[in-house]
Amino acid sequence: MSESSGIHRRRRPLRRVLVAALGALGLAAAAATVAVPSANASAPTPPSGWTQVFLDDFNGAAGTGVNTSNWQYATGTGYPGGPANWGTGEVETMTNSTNNVSLDGNGNLRITPLRDSAGNWTSGRIETNRTDFQPPAGGKLRVEGRIQMPNVTGTAAEGYWPAFWALGAPYRGNYQNWPSVGELDIMENVQGLNRVWATMHCGTNPGGPCNETSGIGNYTACPGSTCQSAFHTYTMEWDRSVSPETIRFYVDGTQFHSVNASQMDATTWSNATNHGFFIILNVAMGGAFPDAFGGGLDSGTQSGVPMVVDYVQVLSAGGSGTTPPPTGNRDAYSAIQAESFDSQSGTSTESTSDSGGGQNIGSLANGDWALYRGVNFGSTAATQFVARVASGAAGGVSGLVEVRLDSRSNAPVGSFAVGNTGGWQSWRTIPANISGVTGTHDVYLTFTSGQGADFVNVNWFNFGR
Repeated sequence: MSESSGIHRRRRPLRRVLVAALGALGLAAAAATVAVPSANASAPTPPSGWTQVFLDDFNGAAGTGVNTSNWQYATGTGYPGGPANWGTGEVETMTNSTNNVSLDGNGNLRITPLRDSAGNWTSGRIETNRTDFQPPAGGKLRVEGRIQMPNVTGTAAEGYWPAFWALGAPYRGNYQNWPSVGELDIMENVQGLNRVWATMHCGTNPGGPCNETSGIGNYTACPGSTCQSAFHTYTMEWDRSVSPETIRFYVDGTQFHSVNASQMDATTWSNATNHGFFIILNVAMGGAFPDAFGGGLDSGTQSGVPMVVDYVQVLSAGGSGTTPPPTGNRDAYSAIQAESFDSQSGTSTESTSDSGGGQNIGSLANGDWALYRGVNFGSTAATQFVARVASGAAGGVSGLVEVRLDSRSNAPVGSFAVGNTGGWQSWRTIPANISGVTGTHDVYLTFTSGQGADFVNVNWFNFGR
């Protein structure tokens, strides 16, 4: 999205079309089905030098949904305005029903595909609200999940496609920029095979430096117990402390795949990695990847076998960069880093050249928003809003940066207009008057424009009296 990356554009349709070229691999399936164990395990304590920046242990009452402070549901058969069947040929309808996505009361998340009496499939797909997961400059990022794949094999597993993966932040709200914005598949499986696949997608489709639609991938058998019969830990480690920059993939701590920047041209690598990512858990049914292994859905496919997730955590080490959301109230009168949002829609995160470095949010256009919870204004009313913004919007493209309190449907308490400032990293501090605000509120930054194009980046904001 930055000027240097050349991908600052509005984001709307195409998800991945995955790994069909792996069809030359043989089809083998384990025969027995074993009862799903409970997890009852907390995420491990971060190793020395690592900081936990995200965790969901999926603790909660049986039959309840996921924590929507961490996750959002992706429902239907594709993103709004995006390709049909999520761009992969899968046939299920994703729902937010607890029949498909729920906690089990034992510290697990279950994503369960179900077939109804008419032969139609439903399943679940959840995505982190946060889209800013990336290593700090000169540091590392680790994304890890302890997961049991659907415990079904052989004919009964035909069409099953569970996955734990991440997409580049510029994809959210666009759906037309895959695979250039990057995709990192930490765990994929089809047909109940005792295999875990890991893949990086990038560049252009078809072909390109990442050999799309297959991507740069590899697979291995799960060590010890099969992928289906037991929990295993699937990890992606993205390392910016080495040259060339490298992304590694592990199962139970054993590396089985890596991709590094020397495997493609610098522009392709930058476009695929110079931004944050969001994390996805889903179980698809049918589609290109199962088809590549000789079996789609049929009458023998067994309904109701869940992917079971014990935890998902994200760790960071070294360097400097991403600002994690705070755990307590925010001070309205100190700089609030824009990338520290608690939830958002339509934004992306990138490194900034503004004073102080760090990150800004961008790709901001009409209808986008970011939420900052627990902003404390105190007992003396705030009357001014100040934001650090930049814009490389085309001539005639501009919009409003608005402040709303507690609900996006509430009227703005203040706003200012902004157009081209001289570039997407050409920063200005712009003040605006607001209605007097006291107390503690959730603050929404909302972005409104009469055009559909991106019109602003935001680095930080605060309030004044």
